[in-house]
Amino acid sequence: MRILVMGGTWFLGTAIAETALAKGWDVTTFNRGRSGVDVPGVEAVHGDRTVREDLLKLAQRGPWDAVVDTSSSELPPREVRLATTALAGHARRWVHLSTVSVYEGWPHEPLTEDSPLLRCPADADGSFGHTGEDGSPTKYGFQKVGGERAVAEAFGDEAVFLRPGVILGPGEYVGRLPWWLERAERGGRMLAPAPAEQRIQPVDVRDVAAFAVHQAAGTGRGAFNVTHPEGISFGGFLAECLRVTGSDGAPVWVEPDVLTEHGVKQWTEVPLWRTHAGVWAVDSRRAVEAGLRCRPIADTVRDTWEWWARDGRPVDHPRRAEHGIATEKEARILASL
Repeated sequence: MRILVMGGTWFLGTAIAETALAKGWDVTTFNRGRSGVDVPGVEAVHGDRTVREDLLKLAQRGPWDAVVDTSSSELPPREVRLATTALAGHARRWVHLSTVSVYEGWPHEPLTEDSPLLRCPADADGSFGHTGEDGSPTKYGFQKVGGERAVAEAFGDEAVFLRPGVILGPGEYVGRLPWWLERAERGGRMLAPAPAEQRIQPVDVRDVAAFAVHQAAGTGRGAFNVTHPEGISFGGFLAECLRVTGSDGAPVWVEPDVLTEHGVKQWTEVPLWRTHAGVWAVDSRRAVEAGLRCRPIADTVRDTWEWWARDGRPVDHPRRAEHGIATEKEARILASL
């Protein structure tokens, strides 16, 4: 099996390359070579996927059985289209990392793969779409829909779309789980978003990678929501963070309206907290039936802490600065209760 990983030096891209290599596959990665580290054992090709000439040079390294695209997150649809057009004759299959943000109903209502999508053309530039006043829909979601359309136009029935919600695990650069682990390690009274029994569905990066590789070699088609089928309660999640860090911290469960009154930003200041009804109600049964296997989230928490405590400094990324409530603000809220 011969695959091309678009990206391959960060988090999910690294995990996909490592998973494929462990199967004995021939793995090519394509990236600019400016951040992250090429995985030992891959054929690393450096170039810019937004430059047609670089893509045409890359195409000459083919053919591949499949392309797995992890690097289109910040690209407009027309840049995705540039790559799919250049590589369409050099790969049989395209596995595209997308997002649950492509759905019209995200994050307000429960979702399946049959839920309506936002609308965006495959040739849209970065200006297409908008973000609603309440944070939904998002311009990001519109752009990702257009990217999916670009892939579908080039690869037809051999296009596969993986739509994860939140991906956690060793190597995480966004900083959601590392922030909670560091906060747990500090101990003391910890602001926690009530209710403690709220279930969340983050999925481990290694499980997403395994499913992507499985789909690269498979015959599945269309879209798959990639979320943890069982999930974990927020209380259970924080308990694991406290346990693995050996902390004596004590969560103080604060009602959503109180957090809102204090101007706490959902999703970022308190990572993984969002009050919308559908945010953790994304059906992943289709993916499970197609081979998705998810380890317990407690294992993800433990392994991330071991990575973080050992050498956990991921690729620098601006999104990391968005996550986590300031110590002073947390203290003010707890003191007001």
